[in-house]
Amino acid sequence: MSIVPKVMSTQHPDNANPAPFADSRGVLRGDGEVEEAVHVFALGCDEQMWDSEGKETDNQVVRKLLTSHPHFFQNAFRLGREIALTLRVPNPRVERDMRKSLVEALQSVPSAWDMAQSFYGDAEVAPIEDVILPLTTSAEEISLVETYYRKVVVGQEDETLEDGQAVSDWVGEFFPKRVRVIPLIEDMEHLIHCDRIVEEYLQHRDLPYQRVFLARSDPALNYGIVPAELVLKVGLMRLHNLEQKLGLPLYPIIGSGSVPFRGHLTPVNVERAFREYPSAQTFTVQSAFKYDYDKDAVRSGIAQIRAHERGDPVPIEEDHARPIIDKATAEHQNNVQRLVEVIRTVSGYVPRRRERRLHVGLFGYGRTLGDGEVTLPRAIGFTASLYSIGVPPELLGLSCLTQDDLAYLREVYPSLDADLRAALRFTNERHVKELLGEPYLRLLGQFTDELDRVHEGLTSAIWASIDHDQATVNIPHYVEEAAKLRRFLG
Repeated sequence: MSIVPKVMSTQHPDNANPAPFADSRGVLRGDGEVEEAVHVFALGCDEQMWDSEGKETDNQVVRKLLTSHPHFFQNAFRLGREIALTLRVPNPRVERDMRKSLVEALQSVPSAWDMAQSFYGDAEVAPIEDVILPLTTSAEEISLVETYYRKVVVGQEDETLEDGQAVSDWVGEFFPKRVRVIPLIEDMEHLIHCDRIVEEYLQHRDLPYQRVFLARSDPALNYGIVPAELVLKVGLMRLHNLEQKLGLPLYPIIGSGSVPFRGHLTPVNVERAFREYPSAQTFTVQSAFKYDYDKDAVRSGIAQIRAHERGDPVPIEEDHARPIIDKATAEHQNNVQRLVEVIRTVSGYVPRRRERRLHVGLFGYGRTLGDGEVTLPRAIGFTASLYSIGVPPELLGLSCLTQDDLAYLREVYPSLDADLRAALRFTNERHVKELLGEPYLRLLGQFTDELDRVHEGLTSAIWASIDHDQATVNIPHYVEEAAKLRRFLG
């Protein structure tokens, strides 16, 4: 690949409005995902994540893209050169029921090469060369994926079949000979020490660069908005220092959604991402970014990201940040535990936007919080549930912060006030008081003086219907209408 992409379109289902390629129920599935890839490349995205982890993915995607849109890929965009298709695969250490999907996805890479060679008439570049490994916690996990592909997928070409005939004699050689593995790091401990994982992996490897994917959604779900921002900045600072030490380019990818809780990256708010994560190379544009704004605004936002050049990270002192991280995390998790039944109940009414398999995260494995085990929806469902009753999740860890904490946060998290103002305008004051108490109600006035009363009315109707079990009320419709006002589902 001749470029390191800057705009990674993902399949995260956080959109309020159905995608143009969705079925009659608003669910994107099957060939609709293939059509979406062409759509986002035309919008200006230079990378599409192809998720083999969370959904029933199509391993023949390259064949379908090239045969269904030959003019586009022949004359406008060379797959693997101007634009990239990047696989996201399951992590066998954690997602044990999906382990074989990793094998299936990696086996599809040489097939994609053959298809592209036939289509373009040469073997100049690989159509798929990067693989994202989620839930990464060690260099060994990254190495296992790279080694498996090299030794098993490519290595099978030398195996002997009948009468001394090698596999490569029968089905041809396997290309590319190697894949690049991108660690997706999602939990606090390993985000803070992401440099250790990357440095260990790079030992004894002669690579031109390394991409590193830092999650933003799951840290917010697990620790709260403030800890998520601080942990991410610590990780970016450590990667910057490692890059200087090794003299090797390290290209961070930031996984931001549209809602402030999950990163606040929208087509009309891209400067926020540059301000908070100036050292990042690549930003994710998720479904709300693509489908909840005017197409011209989407194109403009993508073009701004494409034009952005990396700088130095926001300076942050770990010793100062750590006490804030710890106490805000404790406060957030305590409130999550109090609200868990409410969140589970409301999540059942959140509309599905993509066909997905069971997908697990830190809470999904019965993560221990305090004295009990808490199992929650994934980040989008979690966020949508709380917004749907007028209790934005951005609130949950704030009451423990002192004025000194806030003063420091405004230095290292310059978008703090704007993020909270954007989020808390969708608050239902009565529900905040009822579910979180007076201290959280008093917090509202510090960060916003404007509430969306139409959204408040919808959340009142949703909560009254659920609280009184009014089966005749169309709760999913109200949830969807509230999401359209916000321009994100969750």
